[in-house]
Amino acid sequence: MAGKETRTTKSQPAKKAAPRLKKPRRGAPIARPQKPIFGAGTLISIVVLAGLIAAAIYLNKQKELPDADATPTSGITFAFPPEELGNPSSIEIAPAEGEAVRVARNADGAWALELPEETEADQGQAEAAASQVSSLRIIEEIADADPSIFGLDKPAYVVKVKFTGGTESVLEIGDSTPSNSGYYARVDNGKMMILSLDGINSLLSLVSFPPYLNTPTPSPLPPTETPIPPAETSTPETSLTPAATSTP
Repeated sequence: MAGKETRTTKSQPAKKAAPRLKKPRRGAPIARPQKPIFGAGTLISIVVLAGLIAAAIYLNKQKELPDADATPTSGITFAFPPEELGNPSSIEIAPAEGEAVRVARNADGAWALELPEETEADQGQAEAAASQVSSLRIIEEIADADPSIFGLDKPAYVVKVKFTGGTESVLEIGDSTPSNSGYYARVDNGKMMILSLDGINSLLSLVSFPPYLNTPTPSPLPPTETPIPPAETSTPETSLTPAATSTP
């Protein structure tokens, strides 16, 4: 009789039981996962905002610092600002060649011509010259340089102006700029500058056309005697008679 087959079964390892979750006691708070207070986008916005604030503070401090080397480039500046000097009360223009012209206000406040002769002045023309003095615009200021470079060692015109504020200034006018946009000038033998071409030309027209109220008529020349050429004297013609020839 056959023997019974015995089967050997391998014992499998016992499975570990999963840990049991403890149930919270009744009344105990349930723990929840904590979320970050600020999100990534919020943090980036805060950093950018802080950078902008720091930049604004830096720029404001830079504006408050004095800049000794900076020269103002914006706005319009004048050679003779009326708010500081007042209005012209006397104007004299002396060219390097030719006669000087001077107009001044008299005791009644009217303009009178004093040079090249004393007479009544055209009020409109004289007042226009005074307005040109007060509106001479500075195009550019020139640093320390040799005045002879700009023709100011021997200026073409010297303008002397008295103001109602009690001051007197001397304006020297030299050469025109290479671009012909202005004239080199110097005020009171000090600061050199470039003045607007139109303003200077309008002022210097006072020399070519003095503001006479009535154009003076030239005085007639004294009569001069016309020299009479001496009368021609006729020289008598000497008649030559042939000498008689003697016959042998």
